Amino acid sequence: MAVILVRHGRSTANTAAVLAGRSPGIGLDEVGRDQAAQLPARLGERGADLVAIARSPLQRCAETVAPLVDGLTGVPQVIVDGLTEVDYGEWTNRPLRELVKEPLWQTVQRQPSAAVFPGGEAMSAMANRAVTTVRELDAQYGGEDGTGLWVACTHGDIIKAVIADAMGLHLDGFQRIVVEPASMSVIRYHPRQTYVHTVNNTAHLSLPARDAALAGAVGGATGAGGR
Repeated sequence: MAVILVRHGRSTANTAAVLAGRSPGIGLDEVGRDQAAQLPARLGERGADLVAIARSPLQRCAETVAPLVDGLTGVPQVIVDGLTEVDYGEWTNRPLRELVKEPLWQTVQRQPSAAVFPGGEAMSAMANRAVTTVRELDAQYGGEDGTGLWVACTHGDIIKAVIADAMGLHLDGFQRIVVEPASMSVIRYHPRQTYVHTVNNTAHLSLPARDAALAGAVGGATGAGGR
């Protein structure tokens, strides 16, 4: 039915304003641990509908979903390399206050499709990897009838790229999307159409009803959907 894209909770690197990238040993700070603890309650009764929890291999994502995994029985936790953080190459572990002075920073902000991190990954390659991974996972966990609900816990740029694809937005516009730590965004895939239900939700989550119509509502949604 839908994927709930969860950005990891606030990490020690977020607090230190350092670009952690794929560095090992970067966990959640105190605020992030509290955000993780609140995740099951934010999903509410729909947490019982989850068929899978997929996550990035990195520690901060593992710690974010741990309370959710511990509270569910029989729901597989799947570690997916395709959900890992951008490979920032030589930018990894550098303070953001230094990176904003680099000429490449403006390319990343204004034309990310042309950005390639020195010794690392191209933003276009990241976007292709992220979108392909999420769509393949949704084909698996969404089920043949498309009613499966699953979680993907990953990183900010990964989520922004997936949302941009779902919205039909070029990668060069993806910096307009805001994805905060521990936020949840909901995308519903269907062969005829892709629907973006929620972006950057940091409170209790509103999910499409189990029997939600596949067509867009004329004049906007009525608010009658389930949580």
